[in-house]
Amino acid sequence: MSDRWGKVAPLMETQNENVQSDAAASSTPARYNELVQLVANMKADFEKFYNDGNKAAGTRVRGAMQELKAFAQTVRNEVTEIKNTKE
Repeated sequence: MSDRWGKVAPLMETQNENVQSDAAASSTPARYNELVQLVANMKADFEKFYNDGNKAAGTRVRGAMQELKAFAQTVRNEVTEIKNTKE
């Protein structure tokens, strides 16, 4: 998740890879694993906020959701690039 609020930490190591058709095909499971890990890391803060009403946990949830949004955009861009290079 984010190291500091207001700044999104860099995504896991595959974020900065140059996407090529061969490299992208091998990184598909890695991207899925990153997504699963990102969501799993949010669980405790979701529970603290929704079950206990912890406002600080709500702030962390919002930060984590912003990080998830950035990750999703990265994956969308990769998918588009891969799709367009295969045509």
